[in-house]
Amino acid sequence: MPTDHHAPEDSAQPRWLWQAAGWPGFVHDAALVSRALSEARMAQGRLIGTTDALGVPGRLPTEHGVWADEAVATAAIEGEALDPAAVRSSVGRRLGLEGPRVGASAAVEGLLDVMQDAALGWDRPLDRDRLCRWQAALFPSGRSGLRDIVTGAWRTGPEPMQIVSGPQGRETVHFEAVPALAVDAEMRGLLAWFDATRDGRALDGLVRAAIAHLWFETIHPFEDGNGRVGRVLVDLAIAQDVRAPWRLHGLSKRLLADRAGYYEALNRAQRGDVDVTSWLTWFLGTFTAACRDSLVVVEEAVERGQYWSRFRELALSEHQRKALGRMLDAGRGRFEGGMTVRKFASLAGVSRTTAFRELADLVAKGMLVSVGAGRATRYELPMPEWRWTPAAR
Repeated sequence: MPTDHHAPEDSAQPRWLWQAAGWPGFVHDAALVSRALSEARMAQGRLIGTTDALGVPGRLPTEHGVWADEAVATAAIEGEALDPAAVRSSVGRRLGLEGPRVGASAAVEGLLDVMQDAALGWDRPLDRDRLCRWQAALFPSGRSGLRDIVTGAWRTGPEPMQIVSGPQGRETVHFEAVPALAVDAEMRGLLAWFDATRDGRALDGLVRAAIAHLWFETIHPFEDGNGRVGRVLVDLAIAQDVRAPWRLHGLSKRLLADRAGYYEALNRAQRGDVDVTSWLTWFLGTFTAACRDSLVVVEEAVERGQYWSRFRELALSEHQRKALGRMLDAGRGRFEGGMTVRKFASLAGVSRTTAFRELADLVAKGMLVSVGAGRATRYELPMPEWRWTPAAR
């Protein structure tokens, strides 16, 4: 995985984006970008519209899951493994949801503080102080691993900041950022542009988010944490675009799923010139895929609500409600093997005779359907897309 690295000067370094003529006056071919932008807007609009159908109470559990997944993913992109249970617990507390409470580390709380500030504070200006507070929150101990780092301030020092991978002594340099002495001036330019383009009149909001991320990562203003701060910057730009504390697009999770592609796209853009057409096309395509992934999550939440509403007048035992909840929580087609008498008995802590009787009752009520026969009998939800299908051999 590429990492931030301070390396000796190398006079043979290739020209980087920040050295290109016209930097940072980014340009792009609007005609080539328009199709990707149109698809991104369609996917985003469908996601927002479907989410609105949930209503506020129905939206919170979905937001809980997406936000927690995003936090885990943005850390994982940098090779940091967070405890999912601790992240979900902290996110649930922040959203006012009931659930098990698991202690979270200061680093987890710091990351969630930053993500929350970007979402809820979408209408506040972005300045140097706010960015520095974001970065400092990611490293509450003042260390990155075992290494002491500068937090809450731009990086300093005469040596170049490079993104490298590979064993020590044989590193591959993927990118070299602007010199530390130039960081303050470069960031003033980025922050001024970010403020001037905020209303969306001069530049489409999604295009703005893509350029902001590339620009920020190219400057690489901090000693560490640039990737996570840069992705939160995208979240802020998207929230400003929709003018709401929006965080359901799930972009970091999608970037993690194609981490190699993400690094490659950044690397190509940072070795190129100020024409960012290819970067924009890649980013918008990834955003479209992220929205479609999140749409499935939201649609499942809508379908869960519709299912419970459809059968709300029926009396259920605690065992039945627990089993149905487990199947619905798994999602479309992901309750492997379907529900069986044996699974129900184990889940509910009852005998197989009782499990068979309660499952038969759910079938009679139309809340489950029976599939197969004899020992191969399993029980599925009465929604075709939710039925588990055995993998073809």
